[in-house]
Amino acid sequence: MHILITGGSGFLGARLARQLLQHGTLALAGAPAAAIETLTLADRVAAPADLLADPRVRAVTGDLLELASARALPAPGTGAVFHLAAAVSAECEADFDLGMRSNFAATHALLEACRALGSRPLFVFASSVAVFGRQPGRELPASIGDDTLPTPQGSYGIQKFIGEQLVADYTRKGFVQGRSARLMTVSVRPGRPNGAASGFLSGMVREPLAGQRAPVPVTPDTAVALSSPARAIEGLLGAAQASGAQWGPATAINLPSLRTTVGEMAAALQRVAGPEAAALLDWRPEDAVQALVGSWPAQLQWERARGLGLAADDSFEQVIRDYARENPQAVRLPLRD
Repeated sequence: MHILITGGSGFLGARLARQLLQHGTLALAGAPAAAIETLTLADRVAAPADLLADPRVRAVTGDLLELASARALPAPGTGAVFHLAAAVSAECEADFDLGMRSNFAATHALLEACRALGSRPLFVFASSVAVFGRQPGRELPASIGDDTLPTPQGSYGIQKFIGEQLVADYTRKGFVQGRSARLMTVSVRPGRPNGAASGFLSGMVREPLAGQRAPVPVTPDTAVALSSPARAIEGLLGAAQASGAQWGPATAINLPSLRTTVGEMAAALQRVAGPEAAALLDWRPEDAVQALVGSWPAQLQWERARGLGLAADDSFEQVIRDYARENPQAVRLPLRD
């Protein structure tokens, strides 16, 4: 089996690649498991060294829109595409053209390249909870379900919703087997901050555990829907492995989410690493970030994901402990039992 991961050098893409390589096989759309022969990682930056060391890995570095338009990706024989590459929320608000090129044009070109293969590959599209948003003067529904009409309030969310609709139509026409899965905000992400408006939801844990100060640009009562990295990868793999009957309609599904508030996240950090960690948080609300993050829903239903056997994280405290266990080199403060 040949698999393509766009954004394959990024945090989630590399984590997905490692899990696929470790398992060695993948059962696509309910079919029997097949051995992974080639895993292509496409990104603008070089793939991590540990992945490049695996003989099954092929790295393609370059602009996704250009590569897909030139039919350099996906390669003939590709059975599955995980499309994770994207410009993130704050970038899209700051640079409209960047967002449209990276999130709309590149997705369309990649779908066209898949169509040109003529083999109807599985296409897993990483959408986002940002497709939902609070419209000015209106409240969001008390709970957001899989079939709730998206009302995105930012360019990133609008572009992701366009992507969902493209995937649904290319699926309806029989060009791909499309699966759009709405990722929650992923926390805790290791490494350097990215350009997402929600990036502080990782930074407010990652930086204090490393003994560094971290800005928190929203109020403590801001409610959010989160997913750990492990649960996010489970969701993407669950989308790929579900049979057509299990998946159901071509429309997108909400992946499982943990509802919490930013204040509760800070309290969990204090329980794990003590008041010294919580004291490193700089609470400085910023109107633009508060407005955007505050427009995203925090209470979601994910019945279709539940039907695929997927589940949410039990608690944010456990998410923090899992991060510390997986990234011991990034933790400088002593942890409490």
